[in-house]
Amino acid sequence: MNTIETLSTQTKRNLGVMFTAGLLFWASLASLLPVLPPYVKSIGASNQQLGVVMGAFAVGLLLFRPMLGKMSDTRGRKVVLLIGISVAAIAPVCHLFTQSLPLLMVIRAFHGISIAAFTTAYSALVVDVSPPENRGELIGYMSLVNPIGMALGPAMGGYLQAWLGFAPVFLMSSALGVVSLICGYQVISPSIVQRSESEMKEPPQVFWKLLLSDRIRIPTITMLLIGLAFGTIATFIPLYIAAAEVDLNPGLFYTAAAVTSFVVRFLTGRASDRYGRGIFITIGLSCYTIAMLLLWLAQDRTSFLLAGAIEGIGGGTFLPIMIVLVADRCQPHERGRVFGLFMGGFDLGIALAGPILGIVADQMGYRGLFGVGAILAFAAVVIFMTMCSKTVGQSLQFAIGQGRDLYAIPRSTLTAL
Repeated sequence: MNTIETLSTQTKRNLGVMFTAGLLFWASLASLLPVLPPYVKSIGASNQQLGVVMGAFAVGLLLFRPMLGKMSDTRGRKVVLLIGISVAAIAPVCHLFTQSLPLLMVIRAFHGISIAAFTTAYSALVVDVSPPENRGELIGYMSLVNPIGMALGPAMGGYLQAWLGFAPVFLMSSALGVVSLICGYQVISPSIVQRSESEMKEPPQVFWKLLLSDRIRIPTITMLLIGLAFGTIATFIPLYIAAAEVDLNPGLFYTAAAVTSFVVRFLTGRASDRYGRGIFITIGLSCYTIAMLLLWLAQDRTSFLLAGAIEGIGGGTFLPIMIVLVADRCQPHERGRVFGLFMGGFDLGIALAGPILGIVADQMGYRGLFGVGAILAFAAVVIFMTMCSKTVGQSLQFAIGQGRDLYAIPRSTLTAL
């Protein structure tokens, strides 16, 4: 971590506080992963209703992500960061006050605002303080909050639910959010980046024009397809393991994924600064495809844990490097809006995964559901490898590490921070 040693003392302290807040935030959310599906099923929900309730989480993401992205550019990253953590502290305990499926949908949608705000502000904050030549390395390190939180949270939630029931898990999740909020207040946000005179003469791109722009469109579509695969894992893994009569705490599946995701992020971020982003995104998408295929074939404890480990490698490679790729393609004054937009593809995938793939689960069973997930992940590989640059040939070169990103903004023209 020599790059971190070159940063100022204030910057290192700021990153440390952000890291702690992020770790607690993700542990809070992840602690509910193995608990919510059986909780919703315990109050009489069908697979389709379960999918709708779980998918409602992404409704809050989709509705508020664009607004929060714009707010982070105009009001500052810290304000949006604190909004996200506050929601994460409030929403879990709300589950204790109702067993009504419609109200649970509202609570889940409200809870979705937490990720919409936190991930947009956190990613933009890290990029703001990262030297462009070391951007991949620093984002790789700071993104470790996700796998560590995802390793600790599900295990704690799964064992606490088995020991004491559902209520203590929701209370623990809220408590973790409160401590994260205390840390979040200590974050020092950089000054808001103003547009240059030449940029001021150009009106900001409207939503659809920005979405359809060549530099953002394919990353967003790829995130959508992986969001569908991830939503399938987040919603149906606990029920799939139970239906397969495998003696495995579902929280350990997520822990296996988190451990490998943690390890791989130490390697891929720095390597992407040297060898390019494309090859690592391709590897990450391929690992996601393999993980879904293994889940389709899974019969025992070992196969589930192996699938979780490979899924962790895929997520730990694909997601942070995709953030770096998009950061390379946008100016500082528009990072919030651009991050909010392309991450919205992931949100939409999660939103659609629950209700749509819940129907698939009713028709084909959980095993068939993960076969469909493998097809979606493979489609993401094909689309990225053939459409991530200006031509198919240039896309293939970039995707295998033999070409540069033609949409990346040259460092010499970036607006000074």
